[in-house]
Amino acid sequence: MPTTSYQTPSPQGYYGKFGGAFIPEMLHPNVEELQQRYLEIMQEPGFQLEFRDLLRDYVGRPTPLYYAKRLSEQFSTNIYLKREDLCHTGAHKINNTIGQILLALRLGKTRIIAETGAGQHGVATATVCALKGIECIVYMGEKDIERQAPNVARMRMLGAKVVPATSGSKTLKDATNEAIRDWINNPKDTHYIIGSVVGPHPYPDMVARFQSVISEETRWQLKEKTGSELPTHVIACVGGGSNAAGAFYHYLDELSVQLVAVEAAGHGVNSGLSAATTALGKPGILHGSKSLLMQTEDGQVIEPHSISAGLDYPGIGPLHAHLFDSGRGHFMSATDEEAMRAAFEVARLEGIIPALETAHAFAALNRLELKPTDQVVLCLSGRGDKDLATYMKQMEMLGE
Repeated sequence: MPTTSYQTPSPQGYYGKFGGAFIPEMLHPNVEELQQRYLEIMQEPGFQLEFRDLLRDYVGRPTPLYYAKRLSEQFSTNIYLKREDLCHTGAHKINNTIGQILLALRLGKTRIIAETGAGQHGVATATVCALKGIECIVYMGEKDIERQAPNVARMRMLGAKVVPATSGSKTLKDATNEAIRDWINNPKDTHYIIGSVVGPHPYPDMVARFQSVISEETRWQLKEKTGSELPTHVIACVGGGSNAAGAFYHYLDELSVQLVAVEAAGHGVNSGLSAATTALGKPGILHGSKSLLMQTEDGQVIEPHSISAGLDYPGIGPLHAHLFDSGRGHFMSATDEEAMRAAFEVARLEGIIPALETAHAFAALNRLELKPTDQVVLCLSGRGDKDLATYMKQMEMLGE
């Protein structure tokens, strides 16, 4: 085992070279309060009891670890799906929003803001705000509002105000910019629930800890099924990277387990329409932390592209940047077309329609050299209801 754990950032929030908190003066009190109090609050017995009770009785945890028999036969290996698509609201995002709403209430906050790309984090935030009776404002790119209409309807039905971001590419990056502006203007009463392992310290660590329930369950579930807690591979899609952080967390220091992160290659890594940050990015600062970032020579953010709104982000969380930089993580990418093909394959082999984000993780199965004795865990981070319009368009194009 390494002397320093991959799980834990430095006191300043660094994973290797990446992380930290690069924030405007106005946000210092908020971020410092979080830095000083998040671990103490999260470790309180009362907090843990409420968090665990809600995960069990409200979210529906533990989620199953499902042996995908026909998919396993297709790839001549053993594939287990961690069924985060079966969580209340349809994705892993709820694990983090439950944790952060409980934290916000203990900090005395009365207003919640969030950003969302695919809308799953927005829905999960609106859900917990309705549960706790607290005001909720969700920022979402105008383009994403169009392509994720069912999730926008769900947020509004839950009582959230959905505010379109109309600048830049009108996607996740721009929604995040708007949310940060709101937080600067309302620092005292507002908590910003960031949906991924991005942002200033302590957010990457805090979100990873809330999502770590995924790998915590996977360890004992796999042991029940195979006699060993350790798979050979854990595969997850990565935009900012919260489902991957959760799926990897309790395996980060188990060096025998290969951690496979799959980014969105869009039309192709070098097409100019991609979101494959580790292939294209250089160190830079975005949304409050230093990480790998798609940028021009003079440091302007390059607009990302992915068919999946949740992977349409020009950066990556600092934990993942460190896993890439240190060689601990194996980073791959899948194109829009490969993800689409994988989604239909999973639907027809296993009767499960995955989110387009997760479909990128499934696409990686084609490129990994898997042995019949391997035990592969794939984090099925979300269900595909929100993407049906995109899937239907593909069926029409193919004349199905």
